[in-house]
Amino acid sequence: MWENILIFVASMKYKKTILPLLLLLLSLSMSAQVERQRVNPEDKEVDMNSPTFSPTVKVGKVLNDGDSILYMELNKVYVYPKPVFKNEKQQMAYNRLVRNVKKVLPIAKECNALIIETYEYLQTLPDKKARDAHLKLVEQSIKKEYTPRMKKLTFAQGKLLIKLVYRECNSSSYQLIQAFLGPIRAGFWQAFAWAYGASLTKKYDPEGVDSATEKIVLMVESGQI
Repeated sequence: MWENILIFVASMKYKKTILPLLLLLLSLSMSAQVERQRVNPEDKEVDMNSPTFSPTVKVGKVLNDGDSILYMELNKVYVYPKPVFKNEKQQMAYNRLVRNVKKVLPIAKECNALIIETYEYLQTLPDKKARDAHLKLVEQSIKKEYTPRMKKLTFAQGKLLIKLVYRECNSSSYQLIQAFLGPIRAGFWQAFAWAYGASLTKKYDPEGVDSATEKIVLMVESGQI
């Protein structure tokens, strides 16, 4: 899916597109807000004793020799060794990471869904003029909605969001900007992020430096924590 998005946008040679802009706004914790009834993730108090995502049950049926057999598909359950902490400071850092993941993971998933939805809708439009007009409206809406929302995140949560967006989209913000807007604009925004102690080139390494984060993310996704 994400390879198709990059190819599609690059082929259209858009000078302005909402897709990398959204990732930039999320990455730098600078974006806008539309009034809505639901409570946004960043406005919710993190409950360390209750799941962030509700466990789901998929019910279906298959045919076996002409007979219908019902089945239920449950969430995966992840079992890891209990974390061992050398001191209280280390334990507090782990708890803080859990809290931050529970806070920003829903936003990263929201970003992923919005970009895919925009991409799929663009493919239904008849020509470049219609796509440009739609992108302009989406851009205005994104700016209006996300700026005040992202300002509510802490610096640590903003940096974590950069990595979780990479996890959800399988591409760094820098790579997306480079594909959509070119290397000069990508370099500019990278320098801007660097001035604030962040980096748009940060990747997500679930097998290495981000292994602890990945375990937490998997358990949050499955509704275990």
